[in-house]
Amino acid sequence: MCSRTLREAFNSGKTLVFGHRGAMARAPMNTLAAFELARSEGADGIELDLRLSRDGHLVVIHDDLVDATTDGLGSVADLTLAEVKRLDAGSWFSDSYAGETIPTLDEVFDAFGPALFINIEIKSSRDSVDRMEKALAQCIRRHNMRERIIVSCFDPVVLRRIRGMMPTVMMGFLYQPDMPAEHYLPLKKLWHEARHPRHDMVDEGYMNWARAQSYFVNVWTVNDRQRAIELRDLGVNAIITDAPGKIISALRQC
Repeated sequence: MCSRTLREAFNSGKTLVFGHRGAMARAPMNTLAAFELARSEGADGIELDLRLSRDGHLVVIHDDLVDATTDGLGSVADLTLAEVKRLDAGSWFSDSYAGETIPTLDEVFDAFGPALFINIEIKSSRDSVDRMEKALAQCIRRHNMRERIIVSCFDPVVLRRIRGMMPTVMMGFLYQPDMPAEHYLPLKKLWHEARHPRHDMVDEGYMNWARAQSYFVNVWTVNDRQRAIELRDLGVNAIITDAPGKIISALRQC
């Protein structure tokens, strides 16, 4: 069990490694198997995607549709939890993962909350986030995970609404170079602890700016060994990667 808070880990001076949707290079993304593989490879944490089922349950899946990563069809928002749990979320990746299911956030917290930090990316729309924020706040309280998670999203309005429900949980703004300028306007009303840029946006100038603003910097998605070393040397707080074992090995060797 890790006793540190995520804030303490970010402040430790060590660049953390988070498994992107688990260790998705070697296991079906956003499954317990992928998260377990990330843990076994030595990851400090995992990143996962969160959506809401039709009957209000928090389920871990990236796409709005289940088509690409399960044997089912349709939108997550149109399926009940029972229908979601009947889907095979592993066979698309490999026959050896047949029978893997889409996990709930409760299941992830139960299995990995004591051992791994967790970056929760919100995928629901503004229309449904009011239902999600209540369910998420309750789930975090049930598992006492306030200090071991960070909630991230590309939509600052969604983050602002979740911040109102959970003021002590860290928030991270996700972004990439092609976002229009108006997308950033709601940030003026959002207090957030971290920036989550695409890794190619980060250089020495960026890190100087982020430090001046007192932001933690967590970058995505880094699968190249040399780039990971460069980012560590620049002082990023966390690297999100599809292959945590590979990146951890690179950081240890240099």
